[in-house]
Amino acid sequence: MLDSIAEALSASDPAMVASLSNASAAMGLSLIFGLIISLCYMKTNPGMNSVHGFAVTLIMLPVILSIIILFVGSDVARAFSLAGTASIIRFRSSPGEPKDIGFIFFALAAGLACGVGMYLAGFLFTLFLSAAVLVLSKVRFGQRKNPAQMLKITIPEDLNYKDAFTDILESSTAQYALKRVKTTDLGSLFEVNYQVVLNRDTDEKSFLDELRCRNGNLSIVLTMASSE
Repeated sequence: MLDSIAEALSASDPAMVASLSNASAAMGLSLIFGLIISLCYMKTNPGMNSVHGFAVTLIMLPVILSIIILFVGSDVARAFSLAGTASIIRFRSSPGEPKDIGFIFFALAAGLACGVGMYLAGFLFTLFLSAAVLVLSKVRFGQRKNPAQMLKITIPEDLNYKDAFTDILESSTAQYALKRVKTTDLGSLFEVNYQVVLNRDTDEKSFLDELRCRNGNLSIVLTMASSE
């Protein structure tokens, strides 16, 4: 079977053989670049439940984009057809953290380099940016010693949320900011969201207990902020 395929290729148009060779090289190298990018992502995001699916996606993206570039080539009609097809796609997943979006563009750039035949430039780009990301993650660049957290408080609609917790927040946090207020439970409750940075000497449980005792048994959730 392999002999028959080789004979068919040798008897075919040399341009087609060259196209298949370019496609094979682009797919192989973009797969390697995707693996490097995916390993870099997993190394800088240890212990996350969503790592697996996103890591596989980072491997797929360079391969997909490199083949799309080869398919389109310099054909304007194909380019417009691709744009029309992409316009009907609806992405329903949330964009995620800013760093995740950066990794998506990272993978797309590597795939684009393979698609246009700039293999050496794509290889150097992938290695350079992967090393830079690993170093920045290792030194914890931009991370605070006391990270920002999201404080969500559910209170009755007749409670003045603007002044109800000001004294507690000022005494227990290094800084705080009101991010969002919305109604819930058919308008009978307010959901108030603060971004807070606790003082180093503030005990998280005592802080939450003090908030609850201020106006009865309130529903309070304190979680790590998804982004700085």
